[in-house]
Amino acid sequence: MTRIPETDLILNDDGSVYHLNLLPEDIAGTVITVGDPDRVGEVSKYFDHIELKKSKREFVTHTGTIGNKRLTVLSTGIGTDNIDIVLNELDALVNIDLKTRLPRKDLTVLDIIRIGTSGAVQADIPVDSMLVSTAAFGMDTLMHYYRQKISPEGEKLLADFKSVLPANHHFSPYITQADKSLIDKLGQGFQQGITISAPGFYAPQGRQIRARLAITGLMETIQSFNSNGQRITNLEMETAGIYGMAAALGHRAISFNVILANRVTQKFSQRPQEVMDGCIKQVLELMIKRF
Repeated sequence: MTRIPETDLILNDDGSVYHLNLLPEDIAGTVITVGDPDRVGEVSKYFDHIELKKSKREFVTHTGTIGNKRLTVLSTGIGTDNIDIVLNELDALVNIDLKTRLPRKDLTVLDIIRIGTSGAVQADIPVDSMLVSTAAFGMDTLMHYYRQKISPEGEKLLADFKSVLPANHHFSPYITQADKSLIDKLGQGFQQGITISAPGFYAPQGRQIRARLAITGLMETIQSFNSNGQRITNLEMETAGIYGMAAALGHRAISFNVILANRVTQKFSQRPQEVMDGCIKQVLELMIKRF
């Protein structure tokens, strides 16, 4: 095994990982990720006991228990660039001896559950509902930097998507997929579909305010895409990175999308905080019941 140099894995003076400011004992084997740092407390308020609160930059972490189940909730901030940091440092906490800088012989598999907001791109998906991403098309470049193993089904979906993209597009999408065991445990009974993870909130998701869109027809392509009955259901900014990095590092991941907007009907939730709170409780109840 090769020692990992200080410039590749940077540690703080107390031995914690550089960005997350966490030590190995600070995290549980099940990690809930949220984008908004303020949402961490909205999850941990349902813990029976909170043993740890730490923060650095946009990364806020609470670890505690519900009954006998130990959980960590961690904010990632917005975008797959942050996901690159979060997933690598979480993996380092459990799978690298931070003192010797050597990978551990026995690797730990984390369960990573995302709870995030999203916008639907199909008219029949109601605002204030929740859906599970079976796969995600990444419109950023993150997973082009990592080796991936894509299933034949995933390769077919990606090829079908690339074949219908507007002629004037300037990007190369990738595909990542949810962990099937977590879909079986937690995803049953929810709407499911393919998610688009965009590298921005405005033009990359088809929004135009003053700056003009360079790619015409992208939203129409996303809404009409169909591959053997599988369709794109929603837009957000992290799922493809979470799925891709989790798979590359040997972890399991699932993404719950709280639908606060419908881009077809142009409706936005009238009670977003209440809806998010209800979805958080629902996911926590499922985790405690089925894990």
